[in-house]
Amino acid sequence: MLTLMYITNSPQIALIAQANGVQRVWVDLETLGKEERQKGRNTVKSNHSVQDVRAIRPLLTRSQLLVRVNPWNSASPAEVDAVIDAGADLVMLPMWKTAAEVERFLSAVHGRARTTLLLETREAEACLDEVLALGGIDEIHIGLNDLHISYGLDFMFELLSNGTVERICQKIADRGIPYGFGGIAKIGDGAVPAEKIILEHYRLGSSRAILSRTFCDNARITSLEEIERVFRLNMKALRAFEEYAAQAPAEAFERNRQELDEAVARVAREMRAKREGTC
Repeated sequence: MLTLMYITNSPQIALIAQANGVQRVWVDLETLGKEERQKGRNTVKSNHSVQDVRAIRPLLTRSQLLVRVNPWNSASPAEVDAVIDAGADLVMLPMWKTAAEVERFLSAVHGRARTTLLLETREAEACLDEVLALGGIDEIHIGLNDLHISYGLDFMFELLSNGTVERICQKIADRGIPYGFGGIAKIGDGAVPAEKIILEHYRLGSSRAILSRTFCDNARITSLEEIERVFRLNMKALRAFEEYAAQAPAEAFERNRQELDEAVARVAREMRAKREGTC
């Protein structure tokens, strides 16, 4: 089964996620440069803090606590120290572009927590061989949102249909490092149906995924009882579909890949037409 991650700084929602089988609660401290990169896009901007890490840490008895820090900068060593001291099980480095940045990050963590690299720039893919040779990396997640922006694409799942994700996954797999990519919506939802994305996770050997905003939008749903109901139903449906995916024959994965390519091409065309004002 996929290791699932959910972003929240709410202790109550963290408990709901844990109770429903989400293996990782994600506190997101990344703010530097994000507004500029994602300006005009329908993305979530974080307002989380180290205090949120401290508040959630004592509540997690089964789930791990993942903390995304800011892109590497002069204040990063102190930020890494702060989140580890607050109880992070895993520390994630976003927006890295050089092996030197990754090496400094690994040195700052110094084995006190597990390390996750968020690969989301074309420069990161270009230096991936050098980064993998460093050793000491616990896992890598491919961030489709910023990576597709970095490559100038219209739709993030074009990175699946054009072979970019498969190429990156193969390099990581060859080093024996666990990896995942992007996020997944609830079953039956998504611009490209979640079922097709999940099957692609299984085809590519991915073992990690983020639960997207459409899985449970806690900015829109304010009732904790409703959030718990949504989590319970959506997790049940997702895990049931994974039982099928785990046993699907090779021809099912190939058929899904072709259907996914067609769906991605259709959505990308619609997005280009909307941008160009031709629809």
